[in-house]
Amino acid sequence: MTVIHRKEDIMSMKLRFSESEIVFWENEYMKDLSEGERNMEQRLIDLKDKVQERKYLKREELFQIAEWKLQAFARFNQAELTLKNCEEEVIEITKKTFTEKKDSLKLKYCVELHGVGEPVGSAILHLFDINKYPILDKHALWSVGLPWEDRTSFPFWLDYVKFCREKATENNVCMRTLDRALWKYSKSIPSRDK
Repeated sequence: MTVIHRKEDIMSMKLRFSESEIVFWENEYMKDLSEGERNMEQRLIDLKDKVQERKYLKREELFQIAEWKLQAFARFNQAELTLKNCEEEVIEITKKTFTEKKDSLKLKYCVELHGVGEPVGSAILHLFDINKYPILDKHALWSVGLPWEDRTSFPFWLDYVKFCREKATENNVCMRTLDRALWKYSKSIPSRDK
C-alpha cells in the first residue's frame, strides 16, 4: 500500500540543521565510512560518466547499486532479488528511465525492475541520471522533518525532489553532498523519532 504524506507535512519540509552545516555533515559522513564502504560508493560514482554516455545500466551494476543502498539495513539478500532481472530487462527499463524527460515517470519506471523499490530506484536516479535526485531514505527524510513510512508516494517524491534541488542550489552543493549530510545528521541524533 502506498502512503501519502499529509500535505501539511510536505509543506513543512525544512532542514533540522543549519544550511551552513551541510558540508560539515557531509564530512562527518565521509569520516565514518569504512574503507570498504568508501570503495563501494566510489566504484558507483566512478561509473556515472560511462552509464550516462550509454544511457542504461547493466544487470551487475543494478545489483551493485542495490547492495550499496541496502547495506545500511543489512538486507544483502534483498539486493540479490535484482539478479532475477535478465540483462535485456535491465537495459530496456533503465534506458527508458534515463531517456524519460518527466520527473514524475522516472522513479515509476525504475521500480518496474524486480527487487527495486522506491529507495533503490531513487539511488539509481541519484547516482546516474543527468538530473539531480535525492535518495529516499528514512534518515534523510527525518533530517527534513518528515517521518519515514514503509512506502512513499510519487506525489511526495516530486515534492522531496523539488525541496532537495532548491537546497542544493541555494547552498551551491551537489546533490550527493546534500544527501550525505541529510543521512549523517539523522544518524548522529540518538534520540530522533524512529
